[in-house]
Amino acid sequence: MVWMNNSDTTEPLFILKGFPGLEHIHSWLSIPFCFAYLIAFIGNVTILSVVWIEPSLHQPMYYFLSILALTDLGMSLSTLPTMLSVLWSDAREIHANACYTQLFFIHTFTFLESSVLLAMAFDRFVAICRPLHYNTILTNRVICKIGLACLLRSMGVVLPTPLLLRRYHYCHVNNLSHAFCLHQDVLKLSCSDARVNSVYGLCIVIVTLGVDSVFILLSYVLILNAVLGIASREERQKALNTCVSHICVVLIFFVPVIGVSMVHRFGKHLSPIVHILMADIYLLLPPVLNPIVYSVRTKQIRQGILRSFGLGRRS
Repeated sequence: MVWMNNSDTTEPLFILKGFPGLEHIHSWLSIPFCFAYLIAFIGNVTILSVVWIEPSLHQPMYYFLSILALTDLGMSLSTLPTMLSVLWSDAREIHANACYTQLFFIHTFTFLESSVLLAMAFDRFVAICRPLHYNTILTNRVICKIGLACLLRSMGVVLPTPLLLRRYHYCHVNNLSHAFCLHQDVLKLSCSDARVNSVYGLCIVIVTLGVDSVFILLSYVLILNAVLGIASREERQKALNTCVSHICVVLIFFVPVIGVSMVHRFGKHLSPIVHILMADIYLLLPPVLNPIVYSVRTKQIRQGILRSFGLGRRS
């Protein structure tokens, strides 16, 4: 067991495994990961810049998209320092406080992503089911309140987890399974009675990701019901097209989350590399693909990007 003396206290020093068995190709593995982080950064910053610059995009839908882009940036930046430290310099040690801080941000941005996707589903519901009241319901002030509520909820449900982890004793081999800190990964190293954290972790997943996914599904049931009531086929298609991008990013987020949960629960016999790759996909895929989906599928965003580079006509 590795420990760090700090004044009168003794804190554990965790070891990030990274990619066990693949240490000899860490330099090669760093290439796709650096590329993914670069794409995530450029893509989300581009979305934020285009929405900021283009007056035609100063609408609720694109404000929520900007919040999603900020969340994706936060999610990717939360894992970036330790991931590159492991791959570039084989620096695997991480102090307990740094580990607790990292897992706080990783899980906060994960739950925040779910909350923002729910808010975007509500935006599409109002736009299609209450189009005449869209601008009066989703005012700038209401959007700010929704964004703040999403942030406070995500931070509030995650905050107790690192505080509780600090109170536990760690007496086993302190090797973490990934190149970053996750709550369950740290929790399994504790030799204290950690049932409180285990039960609490399950509860917050249910009341955040579980509840959000149910309400997102309910929103689209109501949207589909409203769309089917539209007489014109062209209008039905136009209404559904405004939802396609959001449906894609919902699947990009929730499918890997479900995959990670299934592998964690039922795939204990699988290679550790499978668990590691699933966790990496769940944390990196949304920041990389979300801006691509909106850039390709949303005409206004695509035109805004082209105008920003001087390749499109300004209205």
